[in-house]
Amino acid sequence: MKLNKYTAIALAAATLAGCGKMDEITPQGSALLESQVKATNVSIPSRVNASFNGMYTKIGEPLSVFGSSNRPDDWGFPMMAFSCDVEAADVILADSGYNWFSTCGELSSRNADYANPYVRYAVPYNEIAAANDVIKAYPADTEDPDAIHQIAQARAIRAFSYLNLAPYFQFSYSTAKDKPCVPIVTENTVDFTNNPRATVEEVYKLILEDLTYAIEKLEGFTRPDKSRIDQQVAYGLRARAYLNMGEWLKAAQDAEKAAEGYTPATIEQLSAPSFYNIAEGNWIWGYDMTLEVAKIFPYATSSSWIRSLSGDSYSAACQVYACINNLLYERISDTDVRKGWWVDKDLNSPLLDKIVWPYDGVNYSGQELANLQITDVKEAFLPYTNVKFGMNVVGGVDNDEDWPLMRVEEMILIQAEGYAKGGDAAKAKQILESFVKTYRDPNYVADGTGRSLENEIWFQRRVELWGEGFSNGDTRRLNKPLVRFHEGKDSNVPDNFRFNLTPDDGWWLMRFTTTETNTNLAIVDNTGGTQPVKYQNGKLLDGVTD
Repeated sequence: MKLNKYTAIALAAATLAGCGKMDEITPQGSALLESQVKATNVSIPSRVNASFNGMYTKIGEPLSVFGSSNRPDDWGFPMMAFSCDVEAADVILADSGYNWFSTCGELSSRNADYANPYVRYAVPYNEIAAANDVIKAYPADTEDPDAIHQIAQARAIRAFSYLNLAPYFQFSYSTAKDKPCVPIVTENTVDFTNNPRATVEEVYKLILEDLTYAIEKLEGFTRPDKSRIDQQVAYGLRARAYLNMGEWLKAAQDAEKAAEGYTPATIEQLSAPSFYNIAEGNWIWGYDMTLEVAKIFPYATSSSWIRSLSGDSYSAACQVYACINNLLYERISDTDVRKGWWVDKDLNSPLLDKIVWPYDGVNYSGQELANLQITDVKEAFLPYTNVKFGMNVVGGVDNDEDWPLMRVEEMILIQAEGYAKGGDAAKAKQILESFVKTYRDPNYVADGTGRSLENEIWFQRRVELWGEGFSNGDTRRLNKPLVRFHEGKDSNVPDNFRFNLTPDDGWWLMRFTTTETNTNLAIVDNTGGTQPVKYQNGKLLDGVTD
């Protein structure tokens, strides 16, 4: 990495506070007319295959919304996951001019004119538009198996997109299912300028219809690789939907089907940085980042932001490391392999002993990596910096690492939560203990932590899925407060990000972008709440980090 490249970018991040050219983007969810799509497909048969493949490529493509503007905060669904985690309690970034995600840290991301919330709104709706194009490319009564499989995958992608929208524009299904959520756009939508918000219940009805169709039509389908959706991925997505809806046993049952044939990563496998290769056996679905795609703009990638071991990144070169909140870190048992996913307050982690950073003819290794400084390439780690997410090559500059979209461990934790809340606490405890004792901490006892079973499952989700995009959504669906700090206790959260939020605060709800409200006149925006101020609500507790 060359720091001079970052200087101008950092200045833009600091002065624009994440603004972008909103008036140059088309209304979200719009697509070609059905007649246009079918006419094009007749004249160019390969078009539908290009649209289908592009639907998958766009999931994690750099500059997926703003194109040639070279924004390092524009990288599709993984960027949405990162933003949602930074908005929650457990992923901490430095408060500096190099932090393009400061809007999330300070929760100014409710500003309708900022680029961060715009990307997070545009990415799912652009993907919905791409899915709708695939769906409408074929006759409704087609019997072609290949066409049916493409339609099924497109409908699953559409459901996945709505699952990345619905939890953030309204409160949970259990408390607000009759409240307005987001507009529904399908292959049959024609009026994009007068499309009001559907209720939460209506959005989830579409999600379930799409995923049930996908599950039925993908029976017996063998995907070419794990970047594509098969029946088990569709089951996993429906398990997430049922979890959000409070359909506990249905969530557990679908999660069991999604997990069939997959095994969690072992303690040995997790004793070195990982989570970078779609071939990892515990991944059910992932984004397969190719070198060609990464080169579009390598700073707009997960490798640049959440991976602390990249040789050409914001995280390492600008010391904007993704760190764990020390409140959560201190609750992890010393015998749990996952505690090594982060360096401690003294910058030590056993995972560093397994890797080497070669640079300019010298192999740096072990604990010296934490304090290693290479001009324009790497700064010393901050306390609690993550080394969970590895690289194809430590110190590599390609930034073509893959991204996990669904892991078997998530499905196991959904089973535990589903059975716990569905009335079978004994089965839930057995599932949880078996997973953690076998694959994470041999000394683990589920009821030995002082937490309730439900809070223990949430704790395990917070640790296991850290940095993968679940923290904000979990906090919301569980009706928990945002607790980033405890009054009177040491905190590694920067002052401007150090605040807590009650579960019912209207500031939780995302606002619709100015472009959407200007082009879709039926939108009535979210209101309520005010931007948090530092040190507010210092006495709030969440049941996990208490």
